Amino acid sequence: MKILLAVDGSPYTKKMLAYLTTHDELFAQVNDYTVLTVQPTLPPRARAAVGKEIVDKYYSDEAEKVLAPVSRFLLRHGIDAKSSWKTGHAGESIAKFADSGKFDLLIMGSHGYGTLVNLVMGSVATQVLARCNVPVLLVR
Repeated sequence: MKILLAVDGSPYTKKMLAYLTTHDELFAQVNDYTVLTVQPTLPPRARAAVGKEIVDKYYSDEAEKVLAPVSRFLLRHGIDAKSSWKTGHAGESIAKFADSGKFDLLIMGSHGYGTLVNLVMGSVATQVLARCNVPVLLVR
């Protein structure tokens, strides 16, 4: 099975990983895993002021802060996952990546580090569910 793990480094990412490790049908070396994080786009004036090279390095560094611990966790459990990062609106970017990558399943936490806090489900999770054609497993 081709599985996409959407992560942001929040406590719900950790809960999602813990859930994953307790379900053998999801957490197996026969599955193909990709870990994705989405960085919010910097304001245009900030990007223009510091230049493309600095902005690209900033995005890369911020993505690595999220992806590195997840990759280490998966490697400790025998899973060598691919990693990827995007910039933009998280919900839209995750859904588009899942659809274009032809994933069988998208797994993500129900909440994250978003600025809006919803009681039942985070705003990014809501956007992903509205836009994504891939089955989504939300872990709360």
